[in-house]
Amino acid sequence: MTSQRPSDSALAMIKQLIEMPTVSRDSNLDLIHWIRDHLKGLGVESQLVFDATGKKANLYATLGPTDRPGIVLSGHTDVVPIDGQEWQTDPFKLTEKNGLLYGRGTSDMKSFVALALAHAPQFLAGDLKTPIHYAFTYDEEVGCLGAKRLIEVLREMPIRPAACIVGEPTEMQVIAQHKGKKSWRVDVRGFECHSSLTHQGANAVEAAAEIIAYIKGLARKKKAEGPFDAEFAPPYTSLHTGTVQGGTALNIVPKDCSFLWEIRYLPQDDVMAMYESVVAYARDKIEPELKAIDPGCGCHFHQISEFPGLATDDAAPVVQLAKALTGANRVAKVSFGTEAGLFSELGIPTIVCGPGSIEQAHKPNEFISLEQVALGEAFMGRLLERAREGSTMVV
Repeated sequence: MTSQRPSDSALAMIKQLIEMPTVSRDSNLDLIHWIRDHLKGLGVESQLVFDATGKKANLYATLGPTDRPGIVLSGHTDVVPIDGQEWQTDPFKLTEKNGLLYGRGTSDMKSFVALALAHAPQFLAGDLKTPIHYAFTYDEEVGCLGAKRLIEVLREMPIRPAACIVGEPTEMQVIAQHKGKKSWRVDVRGFECHSSLTHQGANAVEAAAEIIAYIKGLARKKKAEGPFDAEFAPPYTSLHTGTVQGGTALNIVPKDCSFLWEIRYLPQDDVMAMYESVVAYARDKIEPELKAIDPGCGCHFHQISEFPGLATDDAAPVVQLAKALTGANRVAKVSFGTEAGLFSELGIPTIVCGPGSIEQAHKPNEFISLEQVALGEAFMGRLLERAREGSTMVV
């Protein structure tokens, strides 16, 4: 029976990480440098992998032997903003109330990173036969940017990890599959004129609205016709328009309009066929009317982010390991995305499993329960026993 109360060292580490703000738009170097120095104090060297600006970095470190593949514990260090949210506590101070820990990142997903770090002394004292790797990344919340950079480095390593556990909040359920995502910005250029002379103008807002309506039509078709997988919620590929910006005044036919849209797709669905359908509609149905007014009019598509889906076989050794570490008797699927698909594409079998609930992610008054933290800590303890014995089943 797992204790409902985590160790003081685990709680202290969560507090340390929560109280170091790392909103995606800002640098994460204070936190990364703190982790690097903390591990160095334990005798562990870290490799930092920076972004192009040098203001953000991933951290990769190995505990135990370095001459053989091990298990990656992966987590992102960035959190979403608190702008416009009404918090009842300071989001960047860890607050415990009624068995819950409040703070930005408690659930998504600094608690997992903290539990991995808090367990480092035990991992190091355990005479590991299977190494434990830490992979802590930047900018997951804005497109898994850090993980993509880290993957480039892992690809060149002479010994790659044998498996990866991404600790996103799943309430310690073992997740072997999740949807992928692609998103785009569409810039529509029209022709400006006085609104009393609409026949002389090309309305960029209305053209964008027609494309958005077409996207909505595809979304309805997916909802009605599938393909379906009942283990996902929703059980079909979803399309969604998130923001629209255009026009300057009611009495001016708008010259410009931009909108952002995305597809979150089932692993078996053809995401590019859907995208190409939208592009073809814009080219064949919308642009001719715009260009008839002025040749400079048109629609321009720009991909802004993507991450692959995850589709690890339920029978894979890493899945069996995670089930053994959690005591789970089933494997689940989720619709939200993670960095797991990137590790999987590199050939590293990957699952998602971590404490906390995705229901709390990105919300005001984000929290994680002490019970979930305790379950995550027990998970680390069982992983230690397996790595000490070399019985992880994945190497």
